[in-house]
Amino acid sequence: MPYIKVVPVIDPKVRGMCRLQYPGHKTGCPNFSKNDRCPPKAPLIEDYLDLNRPVFAIYNTFDLAEHVNKMKAKHPNWSERQLYCCLYWQGSARKALREEIKKFLLLHPETIIADTPEAMGVNITETMKNVGIILEWPPKSVAYQVVLAGYPKEKE
Repeated sequence: MPYIKVVPVIDPKVRGMCRLQYPGHKTGCPNFSKNDRCPPKAPLIEDYLDLNRPVFAIYNTFDLAEHVNKMKAKHPNWSERQLYCCLYWQGSARKALREEIKKFLLLHPETIIADTPEAMGVNITETMKNVGIILEWPPKSVAYQVVLAGYPKEKE
């Protein structure tokens, strides 16, 4: 099932994840405060979706373990970091997610997509856990891409 009804776990602190250091980025993501889809410019989920109406998680899974095994065979001298690097798998995984989004929108044309839910203050790990889907952090076997869909918040 590529989508499931969820109750978003709202935690504005997850917006701060974008500021966490990672290799090559001492101050976190370079898009922070520059991109409208990123904090602090991204709207809070409660200002974007009507949370009194159904909200859905649209997701796909990517077999990361299989990808890593293929990359090990192809590049036996690569480090673990290189083998798991998202640059080598995220594009095809995101393409698959875009296809799932298109299918969902055909069935639910009145909904809108929140494609950066963490930037909007949603703890996706906990949201998915509440519907029985456990996200690995960091992913080692299966990587998930998740967006939320719902009905637009009425302007007051």
